[in-house]
Amino acid sequence: MDMFFICKDALEDSVIGNLGMAMEAKKEGYDVGVLFTEEALAAFGGGSFRWSPLFENRDTVIKISRNATGMRIQVASEKDDRWTDISRLLKAANEAGVKLMACPIWSQILDLNGKIPPEITATDATTLFKEMINAKKIIGGV
Repeated sequence: MDMFFICKDALEDSVIGNLGMAMEAKKEGYDVGVLFTEEALAAFGGGSFRWSPLFENRDTVIKISRNATGMRIQVASEKDDRWTDISRLLKAANEAGVKLMACPIWSQILDLNGKIPPEITATDATTLFKEMINAKKIIGGV
């Protein structure tokens, strides 16, 4: 793997940044993956995402949703492009060939067996360590 992003925050802006950069890297021909851990994994497992304080106002969320969509980052809700839909973005990243993985430690700690979206691969520690040791670059979040 050329690049491996780590997304740990349950922030919509963090997920959009990590998946957006991963999809751009994939378009450029890089083998890329995203590891979801901690809060992000908990949110995908049935919790909820939130926005960073500077992004949480209505006008900014609308701007992010529409501008990201204009950049072909499929995050806008299909029903109303003023709002975001993280599950839609997750599906788009998966379809683009970005490898999406769940941290095995946090999956167990949070008891997420069978609760994470199908686009995110549950993995064991040995497999994850092999991916990480072979990665040319590990990026701790965008």
